[in-house]
Amino acid sequence: HNPYEDNGLKIFGPDGYKLSDELEAIIERHILGDEPEASPLPPAQIGKAKRIDDARGRYIEFAKHTADNISLHGMKIVLDCGNGAAYSIAPLIFQELGAEVITAGVDPDGLNINDGCGALYPETAGDLVRLHNADLGVSFDGDADRVIFTDANGQVVTGDRVLALCAIGLKEQGRLKKDTLVATVMSNLGLIEAMKKQGIKVETTAVGDRNVIECIRRNGYSFGGENSGHLIFADHSTTGDGIMSALQIIRLMKERKATMAQLSSVMTEYPTQLVNLPTKAKPAIGSLRKLNALMDEATGDFGDQGRHLIRYSGTENKIRVLVEHRDAEQVERWVSRFTDAIKEEIG
Repeated sequence: HNPYEDNGLKIFGPDGYKLSDELEAIIERHILGDEPEASPLPPAQIGKAKRIDDARGRYIEFAKHTADNISLHGMKIVLDCGNGAAYSIAPLIFQELGAEVITAGVDPDGLNINDGCGALYPETAGDLVRLHNADLGVSFDGDADRVIFTDANGQVVTGDRVLALCAIGLKEQGRLKKDTLVATVMSNLGLIEAMKKQGIKVETTAVGDRNVIECIRRNGYSFGGENSGHLIFADHSTTGDGIMSALQIIRLMKERKATMAQLSSVMTEYPTQLVNLPTKAKPAIGSLRKLNALMDEATGDFGDQGRHLIRYSGTENKIRVLVEHRDAEQVERWVSRFTDAIKEEIG
């Protein structure tokens, strides 16, 4: 989801899961020369590079198979591929399943990835949905592990609503293991309330799809995700896959004979505001005395009517302030107070 200059690598182990943070750190230290040079391995123990010439075809068949090759004939779908990894293969998959596809973000030039398009800008797909009278908008981020939806009115569907409708659908199909949805601390309190009414437990983790996946693996769950658009269908994949996830949700729409707007009406969000403040330094939040006093005050003031979460971005020089409350005026008030305190203590 980042701009082109933040390009990097994802490395997966032989089990198909991302490498652990610890192993990645060891590799980085060796690459950067911060570790003593390891003893060279004999040639017979060095791994081999293998090109999979039919990887594209294999993936297309895999993705369609996860949705039982459902027919999308009669559906008009907008796909915004973010000028990234999905730009060629996603339109092809949806067309092979019979959908009429309107595309955006399918002209990558190495510089325009995530630039005003894709999952961070779902309004682009929303505008096209309205223009072409489409049934649905689907927006992928640059590496296509996130997906954000817009309904037939061009309205963006929040990631928490997508988590809710998926969890309910999976439970009705008997596929939501232990009747549990795994989400992160960034998910809205309205999600937890809606799931409780459906008899679904919500287990929360720290931010990051890696944490969601680890919780799923450790506890034998089958589904989870983040409100940013990462969805983990553990019965099908070891990681977030936007294309495959989109097909699961469209299959649910077809099976229910329901629109995205109808399916996503299963929950009501608390008023919420997320502010990203630039910061030159990242002192430990626990060391910021005024901010911590304010957080304690807010906790007492909110009771069970709301919550706050303040954390640094893991990839950018930003501090994120999240406030939720049943009363929108309280959200505005506390965001302003937290922002002022952060600017005073960090600058």
